Amino acid sequence: MKRVRKAVIPAAGLGTRVLPATKSMPKEMLPIVDKPAIQCIVEEALNSGIEDILIITGRGKEIIENHFDKSPELESRLTKANKSEMLKKILSIVNLPNIYFLRQKEALGLGHAILCSRSFVNNEPFAVLYADDVVFSEVPACKQLINVYNEFGLSVVGVKKTKEENIQKYSSLKVDLVRENIFRCTDMVEKPKKNEILSLYSILGRCVLNPDIFNILEETKPGAGNEIQLTDAMKVIARKDSVMAVDFVGKCYDMGNKLGIMQASVEAALTHDEIGKDFKKYLESISGELFKIN
Repeated sequence: MKRVRKAVIPAAGLGTRVLPATKSMPKEMLPIVDKPAIQCIVEEALNSGIEDILIITGRGKEIIENHFDKSPELESRLTKANKSEMLKKILSIVNLPNIYFLRQKEALGLGHAILCSRSFVNNEPFAVLYADDVVFSEVPACKQLINVYNEFGLSVVGVKKTKEENIQKYSSLKVDLVRENIFRCTDMVEKPKKNEILSLYSILGRCVLNPDIFNILEETKPGAGNEIQLTDAMKVIARKDSVMAVDFVGKCYDMGNKLGIMQASVEAALTHDEIGKDFKKYLESISGELFKIN
């Protein structure tokens, strides 16, 4: 069984739920305190043992590529100003290994974006980290899925339980408990109608796929939203061979959602090396005003 060495990060979405901020800035570059969301996701992949990363972008997303590139003028200014710690942080981004970029020329859905990565993956198992979802966890969420892939050799999806009133916005999986937080999934449906709900478990932000997904994606017709849905292709595998599902340990924040962005920023600020203590004091100072009854 081949090792999971590669990861694909689909980042071509328009971010319409976060307008007007995303009119001129990709949602993947929205900061969590002082770090763009896309950098958090790249670091998660690298901390999971991933060696090669492909970021799939679209029109107007050049700023993402620039973020991971050298900036000679900035580096020179930091050097002259003796700001060695800041320079070290900037260079650590530039020196991240093996990050590649590919433009999805048409917005045909997540499944199409993954299909675009076929030549990069080159018949190996690979991880997919959704650019909308930032996960804070002690053990990287991607690593948790890779561990299960190494045990079972089957494709793996990261899942979380969803409120019943929200399940129709996401996906619904038919699952059987294997142990603790690990399930076997034998069916799934994207954006289910009420009579199609299989469980309250939804795919959330992460998966590890065998390369046979590409042949299926080639035959997958547009589904929900008239887009090629990755879930529809994974459903074929689930029904045939089953896939594993991991209710990963960690907090997931939707960076395509205004509330999710604020929640991630607050959580990160509370543990930030530079501002954590002062930010906590600030929250304490305004908490009385927040909870006053009008």
